[in-house]
Amino acid sequence: MVELKEDERLDYLLAEDMRIIQSPSVFSFSLDAVLLARFSYLPLKRGKVVDLCSGNGIIPLLLSARTEVEITGVEIQQRLLDMAERSIQYNGVQDQVSMKLGDVKEINKLLHHSHYDVVTCNPPYFETLPTAMQNMNEHYTIARHEVLCTLEDTIQAASYLLKQGGKASFVHRPGRLMDILALMRKHRLEPKRMRLVYPREGKEANTLLIEGIKDGKPDLKVLPPLFVYNENNEYSPEVHEILYGKE
Repeated sequence: MVELKEDERLDYLLAEDMRIIQSPSVFSFSLDAVLLARFSYLPLKRGKVVDLCSGNGIIPLLLSARTEVEITGVEIQQRLLDMAERSIQYNGVQDQVSMKLGDVKEINKLLHHSHYDVVTCNPPYFETLPTAMQNMNEHYTIARHEVLCTLEDTIQAASYLLKQGGKASFVHRPGRLMDILALMRKHRLEPKRMRLVYPREGKEANTLLIEGIKDGKPDLKVLPPLFVYNENNEYSPEVHEILYGKE
């Protein structure tokens, strides 16, 4: 059994045979997080992984289905961290996955320098807007806008955590590609793999997946495009398998 509070519910993660606590009052995970979890490189048996801006723990949970290594999530909002910890307990992965409450900008106070093999991050996408234009819901504002951390904060934190040769992967919007590439190189994360995600063929890309290696050599590979929907408005075979598993 799991304790649900206020307006919380249990949602299925079908491909992983897991469930996660969510609430309409706070920012729920999106397909972006699921795609990042699948895109990211993972060691299978040995190593340590950190997920920054973890929210309700969606990415650590998804990653735990693909690897046996230790995974640590970092989240600044107490309510989301509490939801994540209860989901981790419910799915029985508490010996593998743990959460830390803290600020990405103060990552040196939370985790060890140059100690980790992989860092993942689904950061806030939008630069901070005037207060009047921000979502009235504080949880949504923090999740979507660079209120408590910026894109550079997350990239700098990832570089701080990674061993030399470690890998960092991010999901973001294509419009920030030049910022992402410049900041990754500034902080010693050489971009190595990139994939653009499109709603469907004929539409502009709306999601960017990118991976860098700490102190890697220049050699960026652009992977084939990923289309979310087909011409019948159904999930493409690849996305269907990511969400529901192999049939």
